[in-house]
Amino acid sequence: MTHPSVKVQIAEASVPSMPTWFGEVAIVAHVLTQFDLLKAIQERVRFARARFGQYDVIDFVGVLIGYALSGEPTLLAFYERLAPFAGPFMALFGRKSLPQRATLSRFLAALDQPSVEALRLLFQEDLVARPTFASPPGGIWDRLGNHWLVVDVDGTRQAARQRALPQSAALPNPHRRFEQVCKPGYLGRKRGEIMRTRTTVLQAHTHSWLGTFSGPGNGDYRGELKRSLEAIIRYATALGLPLSQVLIRLDGLYGNAAPLPDVLTSGLGVITRGRDYALLDLPEVKQRLAQDPDQESTHPESGASRALYDCPEIPLSPTGPRVRLIVATHPASSTPPSIGVQRDGLVYELFVSMLPANAFSPKDVLELYLHRGSFETVLADEDGEQNPDRWCSRPPCGQEFWQIICQWMWNLRLELGQHVSPTAMRLTEFAPAVEPPCCEEPAHAEEPAPVVEYGSPQWARPSFTDGFPGAAFTLQPDGTLRCPADRPLYPQERRPERDGSYRLLYAARIGDCRVCDLRAQCQESLFTTKPRRVSAVFWPGATHQASASPPLQATSQPSPKMPEPAPRSPVLWGDWPRCQLRWRWMKVMRTERVSLRMGAPPPEDHTGATDAQAITRAQRAHWRLSWDERFTRNARLSTAPALQVTIHGLPATFAHVFGFGLVNVA
Repeated sequence: MTHPSVKVQIAEASVPSMPTWFGEVAIVAHVLTQFDLLKAIQERVRFARARFGQYDVIDFVGVLIGYALSGEPTLLAFYERLAPFAGPFMALFGRKSLPQRATLSRFLAALDQPSVEALRLLFQEDLVARPTFASPPGGIWDRLGNHWLVVDVDGTRQAARQRALPQSAALPNPHRRFEQVCKPGYLGRKRGEIMRTRTTVLQAHTHSWLGTFSGPGNGDYRGELKRSLEAIIRYATALGLPLSQVLIRLDGLYGNAAPLPDVLTSGLGVITRGRDYALLDLPEVKQRLAQDPDQESTHPESGASRALYDCPEIPLSPTGPRVRLIVATHPASSTPPSIGVQRDGLVYELFVSMLPANAFSPKDVLELYLHRGSFETVLADEDGEQNPDRWCSRPPCGQEFWQIICQWMWNLRLELGQHVSPTAMRLTEFAPAVEPPCCEEPAHAEEPAPVVEYGSPQWARPSFTDGFPGAAFTLQPDGTLRCPADRPLYPQERRPERDGSYRLLYAARIGDCRVCDLRAQCQESLFTTKPRRVSAVFWPGATHQASASPPLQATSQPSPKMPEPAPRSPVLWGDWPRCQLRWRWMKVMRTERVSLRMGAPPPEDHTGATDAQAITRAQRAHWRLSWDERFTRNARLSTAPALQVTIHGLPATFAHVFGFGLVNVA
């Protein structure tokens, strides 16, 4: 019984409530229009197929964007919730009519691989088009102070269950809807009969997706790894990051001599769990395991302890590459180990890496690899917010098209959340600094090693772009260079050359080059995505024995040397919160009021109008339509009623960044 002062009444007229996700779709549609992304999709993702009626690719992309942002469990639920607002929804994307579910299904079923790749390329280009976070976007700093960008590559599986059907000669062969998109594979703990594998690429510091590649069954893990490497290289190149400073973390699927050379030859760093336990039988590994361990690692919560043995320059195969192998051992329990191999009461785990030993200790490598467990939490968040592995289309191209849209929307949510509630990069002491041991004076001094002196740097010739020559960059006492705009260039790579000489490569920061007033004069173009690079060749001179007090040499320029930060510095990890940016954004969009106001249609002009409209010869003969004619069939007319969407609760700075009109509501 309600209180006498409270009156509840019912109205017969139907007034549907606004979907909670409609405001977010309006924001995303405006952002995509503001940065000409909808136009780019229209012009570059071109796919012509019959039985789509008057619709074009952009119509279906708009529907999939709304479906990804809505969080509705099925397309049927999404269409039912959208039905009262179908006109305003399509108007957000500049379109007129909403495609039916059957039309969307036919579109996804007919998609081809070139259309999917065109959308993927647009997604990867937009990823670096607007630097939302700092430059570089997070990273890890080793004990020498060098910066690394960590990227995770791993797969996720989606299982499908099929009804058991009788098989006999009197019955036709059954038709399975999942026969194209799925195949039998390793299901693990997933319930089902067939499955599909999706390899995902995640930037570990901003939690942005860099790519998705999928295949039926267990997938083509080596082919998908190569495509993931291409996406990572394109991302690092766009940000101006050296490939040698990009670290990829892989799971044990890639931990043998078959796929690892693909990573090593790309120039990228790698750390993975090894699964080739035959390496334990190598003489150099046996000799190292017979000695004392380098370090002990104890998990702070479980208390599990591992003894770590660092084995440098271990060949993966008789003719294969040499890597750094770290062997972790711990006492065996009564149950067989789920990871590793058990021998003589010990469980051996292998970790393969190319990280330098003076920058990362064996314990640092182990903890850095185990830290990739945060990748699983990101996948769990993705399943809860968007669930891209749900079956949106039975053919493989349609399913992958949908998953690319999902990752695009995920990254846009991170960007919009960062603008609504700006968050600075948080810096974590990943591993503490190592205290220097107490040094004692040795009883016998060692024989001094020969030292090779190098002459003055020989700078590269002027660039073919007519930019500043290498001689215009001044060498500093700390080993860096100063460009004509007084910005630093840092040593990046030392390459051995002929006759004992070496080439030292310097590079500027891309952030300094973007805002430099001399960029056009230095790099000839204002639109290049790479920083300025300069190289110098140093030729060897005389060789002598090192002494306690080397003789002074008069040189016109300071002797070149690499920067030598303290080798015992702590390992620092810089990143942003995993989910707060997206959750704050989604909370604002789900709780603030959204109002729609549709203008009155223009008055009809009956002067000179006839019932029978004349058609053209092309329409009469059903000639093939051009791309522009296809696009304009469902385009929203300029004479259509004006639509005004008002979204509350967003700051004025957000409106100015993305070009929204600001309304003062009393």
